[in-house]
Parts: sequence; C-alpha cells; structure tokens
Amino acid sequence: MQVVFVHGACVRDGSWWWHRTARLLRERGVPSVSPALPSCGETGAPTGTGVPTGAGGPVGTGGPGLAEDVAAVRHVLRDGAEPTIVVAHSYGGIVTAEAAAGVDSVRHLLLISSYLPEAGQSLSEFGDDTPAPFLDVDPDTGTFGVRPELLVDTFLQDCDADVQAQAPAHLARQNIQVTGQPVGAAAWHQIPTTYLVCAQDKGTPARLQREFARRAGRVVEFDAGHHPFLSQPTAVSDLLLSLRATR
Repeated sequence: MQVVFVHGACVRDGSWWWHRTARLLRERGVPSVSPALPSCGETGAPTGTGVPTGAGGPVGTGGPGLAEDVAAVRHVLRDGAEPTIVVAHSYGGIVTAEAAAGVDSVRHLLLISSYLPEAGQSLSEFGDDTPAPFLDVDPDTGTFGVRPELLVDTFLQDCDADVQAQAPAHLARQNIQVTGQPVGAAAWHQIPTTYLVCAQDKGTPARLQREFARRAGRVVEFDAGHHPFLSQPTAVSDLLLSLRATR
C-alpha cells in the first residue's frame, strides 16, 4: 500500500505539510508521496497573468490551473500499480475528484476538511460570493493567498510552536482560475470514501464540513483544526492504516 497526499490551496511543499504523518506511516512500512501542484507555482510556471473582474467575480486569464493540477496528480496515481489511498486536504478534494477517477490502483479516498464535488461543480460553488477574510485576492496578478498574519489563528491554532513558526515559509500564491474551473469527474461515486471532519477548524467550519461529508460513505470526526496531519499525526496515521482493509 502507498499513500498519495494532495495538499490544499495556497501552499507549496506538500511533503512538509505531510511530513509528521509520513514519518509514522514509513515506520509501519507504508510509503507516501505528495505531488506538486502547478497552480501553486510548484513546477516553476507563473501562477497568474492578471484577471478581469466580471459579474461572477475574478476569473484568471493565464497560468496553470485545475487541469494542470489534475494531470500532475493523475500522473503520480497512474505511475504505479500498488494499492493506493489518496488523502485529499481542503482544495485537494477538488483535484482528486477528477484525478482519481478510473484509476484502478486507488482503493480508498480520505477527504480531510475538504470537498466532494459532482462533475461540473467548481470550488466557488462551495462558498459565498465574497472571498474569506483570511484570503488576499490580487486582481493584478490573478492570484490569491492566505494572509500570513491570520495563518496560525485560522489554520494552525492546535499545532505546536515549531509548526506555527515554520508554516509561513510554505505558503504560496495560487492561480485564482482554480476557484471557478469545474471538475470533469467525481471519483467518490466509484471509490470508497471516508470524510474526516475537523471539529475545531476555523477555516472551513465543522458545520460546512458535515454538510459536505453527506456524500461520503463513512464519516469520522477529530477534535482538531484544519491540519490534523500536523497536530494529530498518530491519529491520522492510525486512521489510514485502518482503511487498508476497506474497499
């Protein structure tokens, strides 16, 4: 078995965000990998080239978007035949919905504080018409990002001081196109799916997570913030190991 971790929006270096849980899995003989997402600038391509503002809000005009993120994750998933659990965090659920569709090696999806879109839905359909207060949208560059001064209180309040100090270096500006681009498939219809609700998440409130989780086959809940794989890595690794027998 292997685990593929698909990180959320506005961050880079997925292996850093995943490293505490990855170490525990590795000790149990389970390898894991975190694909680079082009829309977050992880492959070197510019993330935006400026945006017009229309009736539906900002829409990016250039740079890698959802399709490139899907292709990057799908490439990793199809690169091997080993049974795979995909862990999709936050925006990662949008990417995974399409990337994991039809990949025989994927045996289970674990969605963490995330989304389960139907084919044709986009990230923007899971929010309201205005950006969240912890986000900074820049129409001039066509990117958005987390406001660094709000990072800890919104997303990492239950993490230790080391994580809180290191995390700002792993933020990224992301192409705003991804918020409005629809997914082409909904893998969770065919693949067993578990949703992990993070009850103390201040970025995606638990009441919304529980609403999203209605589409999953199984729901579990942790008393954790937005990144339980950093604040409670043992619990997350134990949950993943328990999913090995399910299909």
